[in-house]
Amino acid sequence: METIGNPWLWASFGGLVVVALMVDLVLMRHGGAHKVTFKEAMWWSLGWVALALAFNGGLWWYVHETAGLAQANRVGLEFLTGYLVEKSLAVDNIFVFLMLFTYFAVPEEQRQRVLVIGILLAIVLRAILIFAGAALLAKFHWMLYVFGAFLLLTGVKMWFAAGKEPSLENNPVLRWLTAHVPFVRRYHGGALWLGSGRRRKFTPLFIVLVMIGITDVIFAVDSIPAIFAITYDPFIVLTSNVFAVLGLRAMFFLLAGMADRFHLLPYGLAVVLGFIGAKMLLVDVYKIPVLWSLGVVALILGTTIALSLARPARRTADG
Repeated sequence: METIGNPWLWASFGGLVVVALMVDLVLMRHGGAHKVTFKEAMWWSLGWVALALAFNGGLWWYVHETAGLAQANRVGLEFLTGYLVEKSLAVDNIFVFLMLFTYFAVPEEQRQRVLVIGILLAIVLRAILIFAGAALLAKFHWMLYVFGAFLLLTGVKMWFAAGKEPSLENNPVLRWLTAHVPFVRRYHGGALWLGSGRRRKFTPLFIVLVMIGITDVIFAVDSIPAIFAITYDPFIVLTSNVFAVLGLRAMFFLLAGMADRFHLLPYGLAVVLGFIGAKMLLVDVYKIPVLWSLGVVALILGTTIALSLARPARRTADG
C-alpha cells in the first residue's frame, strides 16, 4: 500500500506525540489530582487542536517541497477530513465515558488519571487495528465493500439507538468482570488494587479502566474503517486518528457538563457513518472528492449541533 510516510516522517510524528504526552503528564502531575474546570479544559482542547493543525501544516509544507502543490493539497485535505471524522466520532466515546464515571461514581479528582491511561491504551490499540486494516485492504480490495456495508449498518443502528438512555446493568462484559474479578466496593485514592498474590483485590477504578479500554476497541472498529474511506495511506490514517484521540481527555471535561445540550448529535454521527459507508460502497463506481467529503461531514455535524442548541431536549418528569 502506497504511503507518504518515510522513516523521517514516522520518527518526527512519534517524537512529537511523545513530547506532547510528556508535557501533558508533567503539567497534570504538577497540578495534582483535582477537578478540571471548564476554562482549563477549553484551553487544553484548543491546544490539542492547534497542535493537530500545526502538524498538518508542517506535513503540507513537506509534501509541497518534495512532491508538489497538488499532492500537498490532497494530503492536507485527507488529514483534515480524517481528523474531523475521528474527532466527531470521539464524542460518542465521551458520552460512554461519562456514563461509566457516573455509574461507578468515580471521584472527580481521579477522572484525569483514568482518561490518560485510557488514551495511552487507545493509541496502542488503534495503531494495531490501523496497520491490520491497511494490510487487509492492500491484499483484498473487496474488504472495502465489507467496511462500507458495516459502516452503513452501524449508522442505521446508531440512528435508531439515538435518544435512548443506554444502560450498563445488562452489559455482558461488566457482568462478567464483577462476577469473576475480586474487587472492593470503595475507592482507595488512585490505587487500582490492594494486596498482592491471591489476596489481591481490585478497586472500582480498575474496573472502569478495563471498561474504557474495551469501549475504545468497540468504537475503533467503527471509526477506523470510516477514515479508510477518506484515504488508504496508513500514515495519514494513523496520524489523524492519534491527534483526535490525544485531545479526548480535554474534550471530555469540556463537554461533560453539556452532554444533554448536544442531544441531536448522535443522529448527525449516524448520518456521517451512513454517508462514509455509501462512499466506500461506491468507490469503484464514483470516487467522491475529499473536499466534498469534508464539506458534507462539516455540514452534517454543524447542522445537528445548531439544531440541538436551537431546540433543547425535553426533560422528562424524572429529570
